[in-house]
Amino acid sequence: MSSLDKSPISAFKPGHSRNNSSGSSSRHSRQNSRDWEVVTDLPPHVGAPGVFVEKNSIPGVCEGFLMKKRKYPLQGWHKRYFMLDKGVLRYAKTQQDLTRGKEHGFMDVSLAVMSVNKKSSRIDLDAGHNLYHLKVCRSQKFLGFSSFSSFSSFSSSSSSSSSSSSSSSSSSSSPSSSPSSSSSPSSSPSSPSSSSSSSPSSSSPSSSSPSSSSPSSPSSSPSSSSSINCPTETRSRLSLAESMAEYFDATEVIVSENLSENETSDESGLSDVTTSNSEPEEGHAALSRQYRASVSNAHDVPSAAPKETGRRTVLPGRCTDNSHIGILSILYNNIGKDLSRVSMPVALNEPLNFLQRVSEELEYPELLDIANHTDDPYQRMVYVAVFSISGYAWASWRNRYKPFNPVLGETYESVREDRGFRYVAEQVSHHPPVSACHAESENFTFWQDQRWKNKFWGKSVEIVSTGMVNVTLPRYGDHYEWNKAVTCIHSVFSQQRWLEHYGDVVIRNLKNDICTCKMTFLKSSKNEVQGVVLDKAGTVVHRFGGSWHEGIFCDTLPNPQCIWKPNVQPEDHYEYYGFSQYAREQNELTPELRPLLPPTDTRFRPDQRLLEEGKVAEADKRKDEVEEKQRERRKELAKRGEEHIPRFFRKTQDDAGREVWVSNGTYWKIRENPGFVLESRQN
Repeated sequence: MSSLDKSPISAFKPGHSRNNSSGSSSRHSRQNSRDWEVVTDLPPHVGAPGVFVEKNSIPGVCEGFLMKKRKYPLQGWHKRYFMLDKGVLRYAKTQQDLTRGKEHGFMDVSLAVMSVNKKSSRIDLDAGHNLYHLKVCRSQKFLGFSSFSSFSSFSSSSSSSSSSSSSSSSSSSSPSSSPSSSSSPSSSPSSPSSSSSSSPSSSSPSSSSPSSSSPSSPSSSPSSSSSINCPTETRSRLSLAESMAEYFDATEVIVSENLSENETSDESGLSDVTTSNSEPEEGHAALSRQYRASVSNAHDVPSAAPKETGRRTVLPGRCTDNSHIGILSILYNNIGKDLSRVSMPVALNEPLNFLQRVSEELEYPELLDIANHTDDPYQRMVYVAVFSISGYAWASWRNRYKPFNPVLGETYESVREDRGFRYVAEQVSHHPPVSACHAESENFTFWQDQRWKNKFWGKSVEIVSTGMVNVTLPRYGDHYEWNKAVTCIHSVFSQQRWLEHYGDVVIRNLKNDICTCKMTFLKSSKNEVQGVVLDKAGTVVHRFGGSWHEGIFCDTLPNPQCIWKPNVQPEDHYEYYGFSQYAREQNELTPELRPLLPPTDTRFRPDQRLLEEGKVAEADKRKDEVEEKQRERRKELAKRGEEHIPRFFRKTQDDAGREVWVSNGTYWKIRENPGFVLESRQN
């Protein structure tokens, strides 16, 4: 059956339970998953005394202190005063601030998906445009916040006066101008023009000031008439039973949030350089507006035209409509589960592998080339920082499809004479999924291993990377290391979904402490990023900023300038998965290249190749076959009592004692002599 013919129910492929090799951490994760419940239709009673006090009958006013997870991940919790009144949840630092109108944010609870974990006293609200992660204070007993759920079904006529006053300022900036445009997964795809307008820059919530710690208005929130309508069976309490007999090795890794009860520390894990304030300084907010204006009007660094590389400029087949896929049914029926056990329909994929997606972070290596020829260490840090930002530019256009997950042992190489580097990557671990890569050039060496955790909150998917990125510059002996921002895909059930990055990124030179760099990807701020380079004393030497999808400007260089702007997007990008010219070149397999590649290269994956050609039904069938072969290989290893050993990367520890994967230096040697084809014949 073609995946185009699949109904939402038939598109759901049941997951499979793991064997004992997954270990205690997997069992702990499954136990945490069972602790979460999606709350929909509970009786209207209020929470614990001292937490929320009912002033009137439901729907009335409930208020009190709760712990709220800080705006950026890994930064603990802080105490905030909340008030729930007629379906609108508001919060501030204190009750007095809330009374005076100094609120930090608010949310229409009727539009949110609520999940609770009674064991850890947690409640998560996902309204699509923002997420609230709440916890009852330790000194208070958790009885559940069923008051929230009563407002989910509260009639709009009863709360219209409150809702209209709180959302009137946002009506003009919502991602859709009519209820139909915020469609369910069964709606038709938007046009190319609407795709452009639904990019994060236009769809992200607008605030009166980019320095607000939370969205000051639910500007991206759809109206009540366009809210997601769950199937009847999912409107009752959803089943959280564990799934089934055997796992898929090549499938999607999306897990619901399973934070332990011990995750209450305010430590950011980024050391004292990360001075993560709830609100950016007012002066920096003004500078960010200057950056935006400067980037928009910059002529000294024009957006580059596609380079003449002799490579293809279009894909063999155009992207397919996947609006019929029952994403809502798949995800809502698996809230609280590890979705790595659920095989997704291939129509949800783009014809690129995650190993290839990571290589797109090297689309702008000229920034590292410049850094390697810049004597001033502070200016050098600026160029390294802007390079790290440039790796996010692809996300502005890629929100409708996801890359293929590599199977264990899958590889990918990219030799770019036009950009002066060569790159190799390998999937070195299946559980947890780890993708390792290494690139080298005469001006830099780049490597990382990425460990992704994908968290589904009800309307949004948050993607958190725990791997570190490394770059060395041979001329100065520098070794830079940095973490990655968090990526969040909002409104996942709508064709108007949008994507943003947020969080703090700190860059350190491990060879000396002359300077450090701190960058903040601002949440709900039209893709804004701000950065500073600090000397040993913590004094700001350079400031830079702008938008990760438009460009970065630095006004503290000897000649203030726009340092980087992304390449021009092809006019037909919407027809080809939102791919840039660089992305279109990733999976090309020429007759000259074919005999040089190892059989594990992702270009030989039949399902990915068929999808690229537009043959969705055949691709779906071959994807099942790839997964089945992977399971068989893993069973054979288990029978022999063996573990998979990556071929081109080795496990070691970095200077901080963290487990990392680095190149073992064999890939290019084998490629040159005797070559992968001859080697396979010899073996």
